[in-house]
Amino acid sequence: MGEMKDSRERIEDILKEKEYRVYYDESRNIFQEWWNRIKDWLADVLERLFPSISSANGAADVVLFLIMLSILFLLGLAVFLLIRNRRPKKFSTHKPLHSTEELNWTYQKHLQEAHKHQDVQDFSAATRHLFLALLLLFHQKKWLEAKAWKTNWEYYDELRKVNPTLANEFYDLALVFDEVAYGEYQINREEYIQFREKVFVRLIDTEGSEENAQR
Repeated sequence: MGEMKDSRERIEDILKEKEYRVYYDESRNIFQEWWNRIKDWLADVLERLFPSISSANGAADVVLFLIMLSILFLLGLAVFLLIRNRRPKKFSTHKPLHSTEELNWTYQKHLQEAHKHQDVQDFSAATRHLFLALLLLFHQKKWLEAKAWKTNWEYYDELRKVNPTLANEFYDLALVFDEVAYGEYQINREEYIQFREKVFVRLIDTEGSEENAQR
């Protein structure tokens, strides 16, 4: 009885293997037929466009390979961009003020430092001082309370209670600040100018005078 059972199981395994093989062959044949049709169509197009081509089928193989390679490249690029754009943006846990000395500076002093760094093409340091100038101006207006131990999350929460629109503008500027100051991102001249313009617009709106913002 045991031998008959073993024989039956072996026969079933063989039949299953044959069924799988038939299914595999059919799938491969369908794919091969689909591929040949595309290749023949492309060869016909190439032969009409370029009658001098000696082997249209060979050229079709090359063109199909290049097309498939391009599609794979574009798909990979699309996935990369999708992942990068969907990456959640959030503040770092670093404190924007490094010391109480920086806290004791006026916002005009930070603006002066920003201009100094800008003149020597150090746009990362200039970006940092521009942001601190804005932060200390908000502190001066009592819209938030600047402390050396606070993070931008805490400043953002304080601003939301005073002015949600202003808080959203601060949020966008703080993201750039975090990437430049702590994310090792090298900001270029064009990006710095855009950042500076946004900061100056807010400084001017807050102080009501462009002269005060550029001092």
